[in-house]
Amino acid sequence: MKRNDGMNYAPKGKSAPVVTDGQFIIAAIGLDHGHIYGMCNGLIEAGATLKWVYDKDSKKVAEFCKTYPQVQPAQSEKEILEDPDVKLVAGATITSKRCDLGLRVLDYGKHYFTDKSPFTTLEQVELARKKTAETGLKWAVYYSERLHVESAVFAGQLIEQGAIGKVVQVLGTGPHRSSVESRPSWFFEREYYGGILCDIGSHQIEQFLFYSGAKDAKVVHSKIGNYKHHQYPEFEDFGDATLIADNGATNYFRVDWLTPDGLKTWGDGRTMILGTDGYIEIRKYIDIARDEDGDHLYLVNHDREQHFSLNGKVGFPYFGELILDCLNDTENAMTQEHTFKAAELCLIAQRDAIYVNDEFKVTRV
Repeated sequence: MKRNDGMNYAPKGKSAPVVTDGQFIIAAIGLDHGHIYGMCNGLIEAGATLKWVYDKDSKKVAEFCKTYPQVQPAQSEKEILEDPDVKLVAGATITSKRCDLGLRVLDYGKHYFTDKSPFTTLEQVELARKKTAETGLKWAVYYSERLHVESAVFAGQLIEQGAIGKVVQVLGTGPHRSSVESRPSWFFEREYYGGILCDIGSHQIEQFLFYSGAKDAKVVHSKIGNYKHHQYPEFEDFGDATLIADNGATNYFRVDWLTPDGLKTWGDGRTMILGTDGYIEIRKYIDIARDEDGDHLYLVNHDREQHFSLNGKVGFPYFGELILDCLNDTENAMTQEHTFKAAELCLIAQRDAIYVNDEFKVTRV
């Protein structure tokens, strides 16, 4: 697991199969983002059998096969889509192309699991909604900053148990290291990556909806800017937004590509959840200057103050739940509407954002 490079951060957990070998066969199509490794790790640990991989870049395929020696390189995307044994396709292609891949996957009768952000336009969201309604198949999204972080999973369990009462506000920070020397060219082009609120902002909005128990929200205000990376004029290295949920809970989040080199991981991601009877702080990837391991959670309520060190103790139940949802036509991992609503709201935040820069000039995008 590469701690300094968020693009290739691929958590590993304990094996917790929910199916027997060969019962749930999967394939990987599109290796443009390193999150494909985290996606496949989670599914394999939950019992999925990885059969195929395809990407136009043979070097990416060769590297993938080193990590997963059991996988077969396909000669084409169609070879995978026409295999009746494949139940689900995982994809991490260029962001703007993820919707088209998903439409093709569902047309062939398979479930789709895509990296975030799943869409770059609101039109794509509607196409996906229509296709899932038409086919009854899953369009799942790897919102990894909640689903693949044990402290974030545990926070959800505490909230469900009533540890902090009703959630009033979620405050999130999602800093990332830009690592420009290792990024592909599409990463800096707005047409392909969609903008910072569309991209890493999607994590923040998804977790707000989940922790607050909301079904919808309104974007009250959002901002984007490029403060440091002026050599990439279409790139945004800062963004923030404020939302109000349909149940009255509020949200503020900030995302950026400004993580300094002195930090021992790619980003000091944190979440604070305020309830009517307590609060939670999650330090997801590091506890700076104290503990290089992540997954620290702090809980304060009417009973006590508590610190939980959760690395290796909670697991990642989402992946097994997703497999069972695909097999049983249930929605225990994440509802389809929640999946799409998080994506829709981040696109609205991106669309309506005010652009600011380091000269403190403000313009509408």
